[in-house]
Amino acid sequence: MSKRKKYIKSCEVSEVTAVKLRGYEQKISIEGKSKDLPVVLMLHGGPGSPVPFSVGGRGIYPEWTDKAIVVCWDQLGCGINNYEIDDSFHITDFVDMTCELIDYIKQRFPANKLYLFGFSWGSVLALSAAVRMPEKLDGAFVFGQVLKNLFFNEEVGRAFDNTPQKARQTVKEILETGADCEYKVVDKNLKNLYRLLMKHTNAYMNKNSQRAPMGKIVFGLLTSPDYSFKDFQAVMKNGYFHNTSLWQELLKINLTPLLAEVKIKYCLLQGETDIITSTANALNAVENCKNSNVTIKVVKDSGHMPSLQGMDECYNTLLQFIKCEI
Repeated sequence: MSKRKKYIKSCEVSEVTAVKLRGYEQKISIEGKSKDLPVVLMLHGGPGSPVPFSVGGRGIYPEWTDKAIVVCWDQLGCGINNYEIDDSFHITDFVDMTCELIDYIKQRFPANKLYLFGFSWGSVLALSAAVRMPEKLDGAFVFGQVLKNLFFNEEVGRAFDNTPQKARQTVKEILETGADCEYKVVDKNLKNLYRLLMKHTNAYMNKNSQRAPMGKIVFGLLTSPDYSFKDFQAVMKNGYFHNTSLWQELLKINLTPLLAEVKIKYCLLQGETDIITSTANALNAVENCKNSNVTIKVVKDSGHMPSLQGMDECYNTLLQFIKCEI
């Protein structure tokens, strides 16, 4: 703790501040060793999963904050910004909030380069914002790009070809039921599918890889100078619990056409064994978009959740972006 406090004090920029996004006051953290560093806005996954980069993480990522001013936002409904996300909320609301936050950052740091880093659900926000306001951004990179056919695709079915008959049959029934049915059915099916994918495949966590240090991250949030215990609990159990609108939209979304519209440097990092946000589909989409601004890199021995190597690739991509701008 003393080492963490000392590091926070050594940063020219290290604070939690409130901003109003779409009319809702929300807290963000801003931390960087120097105020002249490029800025990277972290867009976490979920919806509603502010890990690993969250407002409670000040002082625990010096390798990042030595190189960039890191802006973390617990998206409305989770963490320090816990709020009931009812079905009046849609994906466009979170894209709007992202764009308003980008405007705030550019007003606060007008001379600094600004990059986006999105993971999974956060990649929806990153890609949408990159297309909407390229004049405010200098680049974006994502891990596990959501494009289309989330979960409900042929790759998921084939992944169970050599599993016990009961698992194969359950998955077959889930895929045949599809996403266009009563939400309670979809929700139950997704939970079962998640359990089976974790048990029988490398789709989420690649069993051949070294995992990211989640214990260190969780402890860092639990001992955060900015989080109450209630905020810590809202990292997992939060205002998204009863929401159905976001997942209904996500399961039917097709962002593939947006790749052709990207006017900034945009890099997709995809886990080698990711069939949730299908890496095969992403490779095909990048090739077909014919956009030199869009590149893709496959991370060996990583699934949809970034392994330790996956997190290293994210960090290295930021460094490459910064280096190219110097």
